[in-house]
Amino acid sequence: MNLKPETFRQIDEVITHYPVKRSATLPLLHLIQEDAGYISSEAIEWVAAKLELQPINVYEVVTFYPMFRQKPIGRRHIKVCRTLSCALMGGYKTCEAFEKEFNTHRGEVSPDGEVTVEFVECLASCGTAPVVMIDDDLHEKVDCARAKQLSDEIKRQAAGRAAGKVASSG
Repeated sequence: MNLKPETFRQIDEVITHYPVKRSATLPLLHLIQEDAGYISSEAIEWVAAKLELQPINVYEVVTFYPMFRQKPIGRRHIKVCRTLSCALMGGYKTCEAFEKEFNTHRGEVSPDGEVTVEFVECLASCGTAPVVMIDDDLHEKVDCARAKQLSDEIKRQAAGRAAGKVASSG
């Protein structure tokens, strides 16, 4: 499994905090996803072996909790709240605006690899619906016009990264 040495050290450290190894399943999965971006089949098998479990026991945890991903996502992760307040205030249209801007569908990586747009459960800001989280940044009252602004900003940042790569590779 291809993880940073620091992640392996953190994993070994975390396991020592639990009298029963199985109890470290969630923290290990979080560490792996934070480093790798998702939980692969290989990671599931590795965690199972590390914690002396059957792979199905780890797979059950990965599939039960919605925060775990089993496939890679784009460089940027756009999460649009779909619960009642956000839905009533236009969250579905906001999500569609992001999909249109990046030529993608929910749960898929955009053709340029830049974003994944997903619907998520409550982002705990119901009074400022519709709410969107881009990576770790919360954006409130995101209507279609604001979704366009945020999309343009993401595109500018991506173009800047691409230009930096071109300039530095020459």
